[in-house]
Amino acid sequence: MSEYKHPEVLVSTDWAARNLNSPNLRFVEVDVDTTAYDQGHLPGAVGWNWQTQLQDGIRRDLIDKAALERLLSASGISNDATIVLYGDNNNWFAAYAFWQLRLNGHKDIRLINGGRKKWLEEKRPLSKDVPNVSPAAYRVSATDATIRAFKEDVFSILQSGRPGQLVDVRSVDEFTGKIIAPPGMTETAQRAGHIPQATHIPWAQAANEDGTFKSFDDLKRLYEDKGITGKDEVIAYCRIGERSSHTWFVLKYLLGYEKVRNYDGSWTEWGNLVGAPIVNETRSAQPELAASAR
Repeated sequence: MSEYKHPEVLVSTDWAARNLNSPNLRFVEVDVDTTAYDQGHLPGAVGWNWQTQLQDGIRRDLIDKAALERLLSASGISNDATIVLYGDNNNWFAAYAFWQLRLNGHKDIRLINGGRKKWLEEKRPLSKDVPNVSPAAYRVSATDATIRAFKEDVFSILQSGRPGQLVDVRSVDEFTGKIIAPPGMTETAQRAGHIPQATHIPWAQAANEDGTFKSFDDLKRLYEDKGITGKDEVIAYCRIGERSSHTWFVLKYLLGYEKVRNYDGSWTEWGNLVGAPIVNETRSAQPELAASAR
């Protein structure tokens, strides 16, 4: 992993196994399947439910600073703690939590390379016990707004010619407009398709079969072959922001691109916006750029 631009943000399953009981480390599991933690998790790991603990379902937004402070404090995490994240689906929501924590200024965060999948395949120990952690006193001291994109940032690229590239990381069928969301996913939109000018690079192309990230050279080739070189700002998006967090992590920390944002509103916002232009490749008509969302 030393070949990556920022290898310090990744740890191996071997490293995790050796450090399960290390002081000032807190292992956290964040899954797509929110019941997976109860079925067995890394010994000592706490579990976060991304639906109820990382998101505000009323405001359709990330939880606010006060709620995040309560979550981290209850998880026994202090400001100087090292947070080691992992999860299922090749770390979808673990990467989402990484991005959310970095957005709120936490400094020492790491992902277990390969996540839950690799841990299970290696038949490493699991526990069904919920750890009894001592509460901490966490305070968000700073935020980094440069890593989050909003719809206005996307419109700025489309309408004003501001330098920037959009990367759609969803499946082929979602990108072309054949389907709005993967089967069984409840978060959806009124329209199917993709944002004009977006380059399609599915998130899964950055991962190996065992869930680990591909090598630096393979990742560099994957994105540069599609014209994503890091010269201009890159905004990644998917459906609700979790798959694009995975791509954001790859571009920012493994390839070292300086200007990368995650558009967590993603297709569930853009596909519902009145006046927002889309491309649906299953239809013959091509969209015209709207002056603005009404």
